[in-house]
Amino acid sequence: MSQLLLLRAPGTRRTRPTRPATTHRRRAGRTLTGTLVGLLAAALVVTGAGPALAVPAPPVNPSDAEIGGAQAAQDAAAAEVGRIAGLVAAAESQLEQVQVQAEAAGTALLAAEEALAAAQAAADQTAADLAAATQTVTDAQGRLSDFSRDSYMNGAALTSEVALLDAGGPAELVQRAAMLDWVAENQLDVLGDLEVARVQQANADSAAREALGVQAAAEQAATEAKDDADAQVADQTAVYAQVSADKAAYDSQLQAAQIQLLSLQGARNAYQAWLDQRAAEEAAAAAAQQQAAAAAAAAAAAARSTPAPSSGGGGGGGGASSGGGGSVSAGSSGYVLPAAGRTSSCFGSRWGTLHGGVDIAAPIGTPIYAATSGVVARAGAASGFGQAVYIRGDDGAVTVYGHVNRYFVSAGERVSAGEQIAEVGNKGQSTGPHLHFEVHPGGVMYGGQVNPVPWMAARGVTIRGC
Repeated sequence: MSQLLLLRAPGTRRTRPTRPATTHRRRAGRTLTGTLVGLLAAALVVTGAGPALAVPAPPVNPSDAEIGGAQAAQDAAAAEVGRIAGLVAAAESQLEQVQVQAEAAGTALLAAEEALAAAQAAADQTAADLAAATQTVTDAQGRLSDFSRDSYMNGAALTSEVALLDAGGPAELVQRAAMLDWVAENQLDVLGDLEVARVQQANADSAAREALGVQAAAEQAATEAKDDADAQVADQTAVYAQVSADKAAYDSQLQAAQIQLLSLQGARNAYQAWLDQRAAEEAAAAAAQQQAAAAAAAAAAAARSTPAPSSGGGGGGGGASSGGGGSVSAGSSGYVLPAAGRTSSCFGSRWGTLHGGVDIAAPIGTPIYAATSGVVARAGAASGFGQAVYIRGDDGAVTVYGHVNRYFVSAGERVSAGEQIAEVGNKGQSTGPHLHFEVHPGGVMYGGQVNPVPWMAARGVTIRGC
């Protein structure tokens, strides 16, 4: 009978003879039962009791061996990156050491060049003085020779007594006596003094030239030391570049291993999520099926307890409906900060060499300002610094700005505190773009450095990082 009801549309009427009321009630009950069975069958089809729908293929599930291999590859790459990172750090430290030594050697060479120039000037001066003294002695000797020749030609004897007795008269006697007195009291004394002066000047010239030789030797030694320091910097730069390149390669390998591991782990997670989703869908389908069956049973029970046909039809509609819903952010001291950036190296002795300033790291082209007002003492090439600017401040202190990329002032030019004098560079012995800033309170160009941090702090300027 159920099969027949499924084939008949609910509520279908046939033309029949009139029957009693009891017969009509039975027909209405059969019609209601058919409607409920149809609804139940539809619910079963929707919840999966009917023919199976097409289901997408599950995602790939990597094996434990694949994930373990990827994890091992990542660990090995990470270990190698850690090893090479240590080499990079050591090479960077060594490069910083030879850089500091090269800077010190460059400063020493500048001092030696200055001392040699001073010694050369002194030697030239003593040579000129010696030549003047020699000429004076020669002139005096010439005048004495002229006097002796004139006396001889006039028949005078060699002794002063004979010269006076040979006088032709009182006037000539007086003249000869005056000449003898002048020779005795002036020419001979002056000649002796000049001879002594010439000997002293010759000794001074010898000492000056000896000092010149010492200074030349010192400059040669400073040049050799600077060349050796530059060679060490070049070698260490090559080592640093090589280990940095190796680290970049290992970083790339580590990144590839990490991507592979993350890919496998992601695939495993996707597969697990697919399993979880499938289980949830199956649970939801089962729950919906149970809910639909319960709703159908409740509707059937309500229909059986209702005598009226219209009432029964309305009860069947209410049951089907109830089975479906859901819910879904320049000071007063006259000093300013020379450049903006990060302090990368502080003042102090390292590896037995003084790092005589502070390094302020900043991109190439960052403005460099005069820390105080004064006169430019030097601007241009400077050993160790590549290029540097030296300013003699109004207070007598010399401030130094090294490794500059370009400079915009020249020697003898007056500058004001805060005026741009150059820009940050990477010239000379430098591992990266930065300003090397020094203070020489005593006014010495190439020595007498003090820690710029407390010096500037006492003048109201803070250099952080040291």
